[in-house]
Amino acid sequence: MAGDAVIACIGAGRMGRGIAQCVAYAGHAVRLIDAKERDAAAFATLRDEALGEIRTALEAIAALGAFDAKAVAPIMQRVSIVPRGEAAAGLSGARIVFEGVPEVMEAKRDAFALFDAHADGDAVLASTTSTMLSTELAGLTVAPERFLNAHWLNPAFLMPLVELSPAAETDAATTAFLREFLEGIGKVPIVCKASPGYIVPRIQALAMNEAARIVEEGVASAEDVDKAVTYGFGLRFGVLGLLEFIDWGGGDILYYASRYLAGAFDDERYAAPEIISRNMEEGRIGLKTGSGFFDYAGVDVDAYRQRRMAAFLKALDHAGLVRPPVL
Repeated sequence: MAGDAVIACIGAGRMGRGIAQCVAYAGHAVRLIDAKERDAAAFATLRDEALGEIRTALEAIAALGAFDAKAVAPIMQRVSIVPRGEAAAGLSGARIVFEGVPEVMEAKRDAFALFDAHADGDAVLASTTSTMLSTELAGLTVAPERFLNAHWLNPAFLMPLVELSPAAETDAATTAFLREFLEGIGKVPIVCKASPGYIVPRIQALAMNEAARIVEEGVASAEDVDKAVTYGFGLRFGVLGLLEFIDWGGGDILYYASRYLAGAFDDERYAAPEIISRNMEEGRIGLKTGSGFFDYAGVDVDAYRQRRMAAFLKALDHAGLVRPPVL
């Protein structure tokens, strides 16, 4: 998509502002459309607040050395805040319209109605909901084939991942188009079915609850739990994906560890899913058998391990944990 393409967002709150920052930084004009009716004074307050927040965030990141602070001004020139009464003009010409209103069905319904009434006939509508499913929202628009969810992780400017979740009615070309756009602005889009919690929130809810439970049970202090996550869990899975790690160590380790924990705690939340048992039965244990969740046929395993070790060392060095040997 050309750098001069127009992107719009219905909703000028936190998510809309984060998206605007990303889009403008990547060279696109972006219009944040106020989803609420306000008088002129209230709108002016909202406009100044939104623009000020985006500018401050850009200046803070520039101050950390991410880019030249001189770029802030031209980036900000690409951002405009549009009152609801001018939604028709704000949506006109926008190729992608993100919906970023509160997680209330009536607010979603109203935002989708604005899109249907004023957006161009080829515009893509992408909700940014973190709780509702695309299958629940698709019926709110007259153009479900041009609709899908795009769940950005906060803070939107820093987190590269965007979880795309099409509905049954979503045209494959719509998903492909939005995915290409997101990749073009430096994001890492993934696609998942409409399912509660998507991928990241579903995994992190389990991890965060378990961390809290460890503190509640008096197993470890909050400080030590977070050290364990920062210097163990986080470093490890910043290099290897969870499923890649299962293959790395061997699915049999997870199989037996899960059985032990489920028995020790007398709690089925530790039981492994059927796919782990099935992989065991089929000999798909991971690197040592040539297949697991991934297929390693034709892979130079030694070279692959070396690359991953280099990534681990880089992560350790970034954390200031690499020390020279004692001679």
